[in-house]
Amino acid sequence: MTVETGPDTALQPSRPQSSLSTTAARNLATTTKSAPQMQEITSRWLLRTIPWVETKGGTYRVNRRLSYTVGDGVIEFVQDGATVHVIPRELGELALLRGFEDEEVLSELARRCVQRDFRAGEVLVERGTPADQIHLIAHGRVSQTSSGKYGDEVAVAVLADGDRFGENALLDTDAQWDYTATAETPGTLLTLSRADFAAVRDASPSLREHIEEFSSLPQQRQNRHGEAEIAMSAGHVGEAELPGAFVDYELKPREYELSVAQTVLKVHSRVADLYNGPMDQTKEQVRLTIEALRERQEHELVNNPEFGLLANADFKQRIQTHSGPPTPDDLDELLCRRRGTKLFFAHPRAIAAIGREFNSRGLYPDHVDLGGQLVPAWRGVPILPCSKIPISQEQTTSILAMRTGEDNQGVIGLHQTGLPEELEPGLSVRFMGINEQAIISYLVTAYYSAAILVPDALGVLENVQIARRN
Repeated sequence: MTVETGPDTALQPSRPQSSLSTTAARNLATTTKSAPQMQEITSRWLLRTIPWVETKGGTYRVNRRLSYTVGDGVIEFVQDGATVHVIPRELGELALLRGFEDEEVLSELARRCVQRDFRAGEVLVERGTPADQIHLIAHGRVSQTSSGKYGDEVAVAVLADGDRFGENALLDTDAQWDYTATAETPGTLLTLSRADFAAVRDASPSLREHIEEFSSLPQQRQNRHGEAEIAMSAGHVGEAELPGAFVDYELKPREYELSVAQTVLKVHSRVADLYNGPMDQTKEQVRLTIEALRERQEHELVNNPEFGLLANADFKQRIQTHSGPPTPDDLDELLCRRRGTKLFFAHPRAIAAIGREFNSRGLYPDHVDLGGQLVPAWRGVPILPCSKIPISQEQTTSILAMRTGEDNQGVIGLHQTGLPEELEPGLSVRFMGINEQAIISYLVTAYYSAAILVPDALGVLENVQIARRN
C-alpha cells in the first residue's frame, strides 16, 4: 500500500469510502444521553432548611404580646443634585412622631432640617457636650464610641444610611452626648435643632397634643423588649398581697397571605406523542419548569418587599460591619443579638470574603454535618450559601442569621398542601387543555410565604464589603 505525502496530497482524487461513516452509523445506534441540564439550579439551602408550616385558608396570623415600642424604622431621603431632603412622612419613623399624620406640620419640620456634608474622620458630636440636635444620616457610615470603664475607647455602634442619633435631644433640655460620633466615610446628614422643633411645636396644637400622648407612653409598665409587663412578685415572705396580672396581646396582629408563583407550560402534542423515548419529553419539561419556579420562590423569600426576609427584618436587628469586610467580631455580634441562632445565610462571594478575613487572622471555620454534607460553620452555626441575597454596585451585600421553627419562635416558611393535582408539597401542575394549534398547556403553581414570629428571630449584617482589598 502506497501512502502519498507532501504538499500535493490535497490535489489527489479522494478515495471511495470503504466503510460505514460514523454519521450514518449514529442513525442506527442508541446513544447514551443525559437528561436536560440547567445552569439556573442552585443548592437552595433556604428552601431546604427552614421549617414549613401548613397554612390552611391561605393566611397565617402572628399573634404577639402587646408592644409599646414604636418608631424604629429607617428614614428615606430624596436627592436633587447635591441637595438632599428628608421625605416629610418619613419623619413619622421617629418614635416621637410615630402616628402623627399632619402633612403640613411634617413638611415644615422637614423644611427646617439643615444639610451637613461631612468627610471621613470628622467628629460629628463629642461625648459630654450638650445635645440639642437630632442627626439624620442620608448617606455614609458613622461610628459611635465611648469611654470604657478603664478609660479606653470602646465601640458603641456603627450607623449608616437611614439611621439617626440624638432623638432624645428634641425634648430633653438637659441632654448630653454620651458617646462620640465620628464619620468613617464621606457622607451627608440632616440636622433638626431643638429650637426649630420647639418653634413648630408651639405653632401647632396637633403636634403639642401628639407629644403629650407620646409622653404618657413611658408610664406603661413594659419589659426591655417594649412588651406590656406581666406583673408579679418574688422573694416575699408571709402573706404578702400578690399583684394581679394578665398577658395583653396586640389588637391588630400581622397576617401573612400565601403568595403565588405561576407559569403556563406549553408542549406541542407532536413532541409529546412522537419524541418520548427514551425520555418523556413532557416530564422533562415539567421538571425543568419546577426547578425554575423553586428558584424564583427562594428569591421571593429573600427579596419580596411584603414578606421577604431582608425587607422584614426588624430594624433593631440590623447591624453594620465595623470595618467593611465580614470579620469574626461582626459574626459574633450578629450571633449575640438572639438566642439559639440556627443558620447563617450569605451570598457565595460573601462566604469567600469571610474565609479571607478568617485566614488573615489565622482562624479557620469549623465544619458541621448538615444533612450528610459538611458545611462551614462559625461557633457551631452553619454558614450556608444563598445566591438570592443581592450584591450592590458598591460590592456590598448582607448576611442573615436566624432562629428557625414555630416552637422556637423563629423564622418559618408557609405553604398549603393537598392542592388539586399536587406534584410536590405546595406545588401543583394542572392540565389546561389543548388549543386549536395542538399545543398542550399545563398551569404550574407554587404557593408560599415566610413569617418572622418575633423580631429577634432574624438578624441582618448590612453593608458587608466583599471586594478584595489591595
